[in-house]
Amino acid sequence: MRDRPNSAFQIVSNIIMILVVIIVVLPFLLLLMSSLTEETVLVANGYSFFPQKFSVASYAYIAKSGAQILRAYGITILVTAIGTVIHILLASLMAYPLSIKNLPFRNALMFFVFFTMLFNGGIVPSYLLWANTLKVKDTIFAQLLPNLLMSAWNVMMIRTYFQTSIPDSLYEAAEIDGASQFTIFRQIVLPLGKPILVTIGTFAGLGYWNDWTNGLYYIVRNQDLYNIQNVLNNMVSNIQYLAQSTTSNTAGALAAIPTTGVQMAIAFVAILPIMLIFPLFSKYYAAGITLGAVKG
Repeated sequence: MRDRPNSAFQIVSNIIMILVVIIVVLPFLLLLMSSLTEETVLVANGYSFFPQKFSVASYAYIAKSGAQILRAYGITILVTAIGTVIHILLASLMAYPLSIKNLPFRNALMFFVFFTMLFNGGIVPSYLLWANTLKVKDTIFAQLLPNLLMSAWNVMMIRTYFQTSIPDSLYEAAEIDGASQFTIFRQIVLPLGKPILVTIGTFAGLGYWNDWTNGLYYIVRNQDLYNIQNVLNNMVSNIQYLAQSTTSNTAGALAAIPTTGVQMAIAFVAILPIMLIFPLFSKYYAAGITLGAVKG
């Protein structure tokens, strides 16, 4: 009898989680089905989970730019991997000293970090800085450095995690054993902070993967440096341009392009790698939640 309330709670929890999963999965399924639907059926009947006629014409159209797509994927993977690692390293290196309560000028440094969350110079000064002063225009650094390399919010999140989840006694014991601050950071802080670092790294990686503004602003002449978002965005823009400027000369070309289906296929191609990689790090999210629950 005493187990029945727990059993009922478990059943209700499972039902709620199943509904949440369905709500999350259905949009992706609809996106996939729409990208596999023949254009005429898609225009006539709209989006459907069970299309009347399947077609891979949208993916065939994307495949015509296969070499460009593969190169863009390579740029995206390279920038995302390097940018995420540097982002985590910089954020954790700044968050660790801020988590030490007896750090001199700690409050002033915290205010400096917080102040950058409230104000920024804007697009034009940023462009002048990166393009004219730092000379990142039309280089791979244009995809890596502007806007995404550092986040004050992430620094504060990591700092809070270090401060609340790592006992001060570990620091004191390490200092008694003669460990330097870099040794403490490498052997104590990084291993114990892995859940928050992986979580922040996921956010940073998503930012790099989904970014298209850096390529739009800073990649002008060398389109070989476009990431996947820039290439796919160009495809959508070209299709929209054809649709808006249809003439007798372009009507045939436009009719051969599954315009709506291509947009759905482009969206699916852009998010597919993230969907495949995300579950690999789910155990770290669970570890972070569990650790917080135990400490509380």
